[in-house]
Amino acid sequence: MKKPVLVIMAAGMGSRYGGLKQIDPVDEQGHIIMDFSIFDAKRAGFEKVIFIIKEENEADFKAAVGDRMEAIMDVSYVYQDMNNIPKGFKVPEGRVKPWGTAHAVLSCIDEIDGSFAVINADDFYGRDAFQVIYDYLATHEDDDKYRYTMVGYKLENTVTDNGHVARGLCSTNADGELTGIFERTRIEKRDGGIAYSEDDGQTWVPVSGDTLVSMNMWGFTRSILDEIKAGFPAFLEEGIAKNPMKCEYFLPSVVSGLLEEGRATVAVLESADKWYGVTYKEDKPVVMEAIKKMKEEGLYPETLWGDR
Repeated sequence: MKKPVLVIMAAGMGSRYGGLKQIDPVDEQGHIIMDFSIFDAKRAGFEKVIFIIKEENEADFKAAVGDRMEAIMDVSYVYQDMNNIPKGFKVPEGRVKPWGTAHAVLSCIDEIDGSFAVINADDFYGRDAFQVIYDYLATHEDDDKYRYTMVGYKLENTVTDNGHVARGLCSTNADGELTGIFERTRIEKRDGGIAYSEDDGQTWVPVSGDTLVSMNMWGFTRSILDEIKAGFPAFLEEGIAKNPMKCEYFLPSVVSGLLEEGRATVAVLESADKWYGVTYKEDKPVVMEAIKKMKEEGLYPETLWGDR
């Protein structure tokens, strides 16, 4: 088996936060969240990383991240290009929004020939998550079904005090396999608990803090790329007709379709780690404090890459 590869989705600009938030330092040594992800990934066994970026951000991204990482990992870049769509389709006039996470991952189709993990650039997943996903990918292959995996977090470990977040709420069977994933785009802390709204905050549905959620940390075999490609025209057909400016082709919806058809399983690997991310500017001090504490506890060295 080929060694699993790490794919980092870094094409988003972080509209709610402003600026290229993926390259904003989160400690006094100038490390960014991605440094910690790559440090944990390397420690778990990953040797190659593929960055999905926007072509126009390439120089900034390489200066801030890529050039340093080339001394540590085997590094490749792919571009998420909105115009990279099947023949017969065209980008709706005025659309600036990319086509979503499935389209981002599809950008890697010529770079990947084995299993791979996918993460967001601006989420801190924790050491344990990288280890469990690497170990799963290194020991499982497709057989009569596609054998995928994801790391699930407890919802209470993934919400912010500073606003609402979008999460995929997961349901599982007795074997710990994913049976459904339900995208909720507005989840927040409310009245001492957690709730979500689907009507812009007019009504709220309470949800248990123990509910497992997806933080977009997936483990796939090469097969997912062919499935994303195969499903893209049907998505565009419907999406452009219904919501031309904002429709997005999401990884969870591709996975859900394969689950419904009985063609894939997704082993849910639970992480007890707390997720950290900078969704809002006010989140940054929280992340910095958490990283400082983890360094004090010996989970990370002061300087991740020595003198580099």
